[in-house]
Amino acid sequence: MIVTNTSAASTATDIRDIKPPIEITGGWAWLWWVLIAAAIAVAAGLLWRWLKRRKLNVVLPPPIPAHVRAKQKLQQALALITQPKPFVIAVSDTARTYLEERFDFHAPERTTEEFLRELAGTRLLLSDQKDSLGNFLASCDLVKFAKYEPGEKELLELHGSALRLVEETQPAEATAESETRESGNAQPEEIANHKS
Repeated sequence: MIVTNTSAASTATDIRDIKPPIEITGGWAWLWWVLIAAAIAVAAGLLWRWLKRRKLNVVLPPPIPAHVRAKQKLQQALALITQPKPFVIAVSDTARTYLEERFDFHAPERTTEEFLRELAGTRLLLSDQKDSLGNFLASCDLVKFAKYEPGEKELLELHGSALRLVEETQPAEATAESETRESGNAQPEEIANHKS
């Protein structure tokens, strides 16, 4: 009987090659990673400050005053004079929006009756302006809801009422500026008339 040593036979086939040396890093490698991360954070912070400062330096144009916008919209509404309902809607909405922007009065969301009732309790307009506005809105409602078809003369009167409301209630400095501009425009004509 032959006895073999199984443990010696298994170790003979279990021999592995020598492993290559393992590099042991110094204790300073983490410092490089921290420095790189800090440099990235500083660069990001500087970029953010630069973008923020750049955004603050953007000059926004001054907003167009409410009375100027209203006059522009009323002028544009004249293009619809041949179509009574769209014309009246444009003129009425312009007047209501102007009152909201000028006096911080929520006009567009209310019915005419609610709007006039609330307006009556304020000092925003003079009593004759309130009466004129009431007549204007009542006339607009006839066209918008009662299918009344006014003539061009009546439509121009509605337009004139809205324009008069804007001009009477615009800020004082705007009134003085427009009077100066009008007198400035009149002077050359007067000079031309004197020359001829």
